[in-house]
Amino acid sequence: MSDSSSIPETADPVALFREWMEEAAKSEPNDPNAIALATVDEGGMPNVRVVLLKEIEANAFVFYTNYESAKGQELAGQPQAAFVCHWKTLRRQVRVRGHVTREDGPQADAYYASRDLGSRLGAWASQQSRPLDSRETLAGRVEQARERFGDAPPRPPFWGGFRITPVEMEFWRDGKDRLHDRFQWRRDDPSGAWYVKRLSP
Repeated sequence: MSDSSSIPETADPVALFREWMEEAAKSEPNDPNAIALATVDEGGMPNVRVVLLKEIEANAFVFYTNYESAKGQELAGQPQAAFVCHWKTLRRQVRVRGHVTREDGPQADAYYASRDLGSRLGAWASQQSRPLDSRETLAGRVEQARERFGDAPPRPPFWGGFRITPVEMEFWRDGKDRLHDRFQWRRDDPSGAWYVKRLSP
């Protein structure tokens, strides 16, 4: 522990993130795993939206989506991303930046299979981010998927995971008189050692 801060200067910030997430799960009323994910389009214009972080690996973060969605196409074109996770009840936030790769194998299959049937059928039905003329059209596509696959729809080829391997992480904790605690971890490449420093609030 560094002086009066409650943020430990650990050599493993991903593990610290996992600890904070576990604490948030006890106090956040909804979706403690919600993150605001930022990407950029082909013209460099930023985009941000809330997604649910589904897995915290030893060295990465994984979420799932439609590869043909706006964020999927943006990540295919510019495979870097940033996200922020804010836990209001704990007065904490974490910012992450890193490199992105697809998770399109057995791990994605297993997560897809763990979802409820409605969500699995919905993945087939929704042409995410594209124009939709009516709610009825979407409901009809769900029924078409149900007729086609029954109760065992396979994972769509256009749906899977993205893995963010961080090169920068910043932890923030609320402080009295707005004298917050901020620590930043950085490394030169996704497999390198972390370097940590305190930042001014």
